[in-house]
Amino acid sequence: MAESQYVIFKLGKEEYGIDIMNVKEIGPYQESIEVPNAPKFVQGIINFRGEVIPIINLKRRFNLPDKETDNNTRIIIINLKEKQVGFIVDEASETMRLQDKDIDPAPDIVGGVDKRYITGVGKSDDRLIILIDLEKILSEEEKEKIENMDV
Repeated sequence: MAESQYVIFKLGKEEYGIDIMNVKEIGPYQESIEVPNAPKFVQGIINFRGEVIPIINLKRRFNLPDKETDNNTRIIIINLKEKQVGFIVDEASETMRLQDKDIDPAPDIVGGVDKRYITGVGKSDDRLIILIDLEKILSEEEKEKIENMDV
C-alpha cells in the first residue's frame, strides 16, 4: 500500500497538507517588501538566502480573513518551475504520513478553497486535513506574472 508524507499547516482553524516532496524549506516569518502592481494575494518579496523570492499570502488567495502574524507564522518555500516562491501560513506544525486508503477525493464544496488545487482530504484519527497542491494554486497567467515580477 502506497504511503505519502505531508507537511501539515494551518490557516485559521483548518489544517492543510502539502506533499513533502514539493517543500524546499519552512522558515520563520519575515517582513516582506511590497511590490507595486503585484496581484492582491502577493504580499511582497523577501531576501531568502541571498535570493529574492515572492511571498504569497495563502489566506488572501483563499479569501480567508487575515490575521496578525505571531511567533507561529511560517513561510513555506517551494520551487515553482525555475523560481522559488514562499507561502505565508499561520502555523506549520508537523509532518504526517498518510496511506492511500486514508485519503478521500475532494468533495465538490470545500469552503473558501477552489477545488482545482485540492488533491484530496486526508483522515487521521479525528482530524481532516485538506490536501492541496501549491503549484496549482496559481493560474498559468498568475505564475507568469510572478515569474516576470520586476525585482
